[in-house]
Amino acid sequence: MASESTFDVVSKVDKQEVANALNQAQKELAQRYDFKGVGAEVDFSGEKILMKANSEERVMAVLDVLQSKMIKRGISLKSLDTGEPYPSGKEFRLETSIKEGIAQDIAKKINKLIRDEGPKGVKSQIQGDELRVSSKSRDDLQETMTLLRGFDEADLQFVNMR
Repeated sequence: MASESTFDVVSKVDKQEVANALNQAQKELAQRYDFKGVGAEVDFSGEKILMKANSEERVMAVLDVLQSKMIKRGISLKSLDTGEPYPSGKEFRLETSIKEGIAQDIAKKINKLIRDEGPKGVKSQIQGDELRVSSKSRDDLQETMTLLRGFDEADLQFVNMR
């Protein structure tokens, strides 16, 4: 009973669900009447999603369609890093990237949150783009998970509970 229990805090996005959400958004843009003739499209290349339309308002509407499809597929909007619309020739473009892994500064904030507000016997350490949380008590780990669910700067998942 002296062994420690652990779990990892990660931030991952299912690429297949992102592709499905993009396909659904592309179909909706092709079918909707208010997007006819405005050059509205969504393209995906690796980590970047590029949205195009003939006006700034239209490109924001394309983003809204994409976000609604992602929510329906269970993808958190916290994992999207959206820029500002910018003109490019006769059209407006908007780039969005998908955040994978926990950035170093956010990992430090999570570490500090666990230290300050978490149960006393819980320790956490940064391991690359994830966090390992350990404690002798599984109940303390459950309490820490509940605390981290309220963290709103990143989309967090809990894996490898041992």
